[in-house]
Amino acid sequence: MKKTNKIKRIRGYALALIFAGMIIMYLGVFFRETPWLFGLFIFIGFIPMILSFVIYFWVGLVSTRTITVQCPNCENYTKILGKVDYCQICKEPLTIDKDLEGEAFNIDYNVDHRLEKFKEEKESEEKN
Repeated sequence: MKKTNKIKRIRGYALALIFAGMIIMYLGVFFRETPWLFGLFIFIGFIPMILSFVIYFWVGLVSTRTITVQCPNCENYTKILGKVDYCQICKEPLTIDKDLEGEAFNIDYNVDHRLEKFKEEKESEEKN
């Protein structure tokens, strides 16, 4: 998986949906002699474009509630979505969880049950 910030990754998927919708709509031009088929391609291509609008709107709402931190590497401010994320500018792994500082970066730490499993394994290693 490419190193990138989650917000930028979600926006990339939404942009891909726009292009997919445009391609599907363009394929309808080849069936312009058959109006119902032409309309079907236009409608089917319109669905991913509406979905991308919803995703962009959702990401905008989520982006306003994210935590902004200063990256220690590039010293620019970046938004973190979850407990761990990459810097939007320099791709530096960042965390807001003090227990994860100094640990190997894993995007799975954002999932609660995987984070708890990691912490339990860490505690059992410290006891041994």
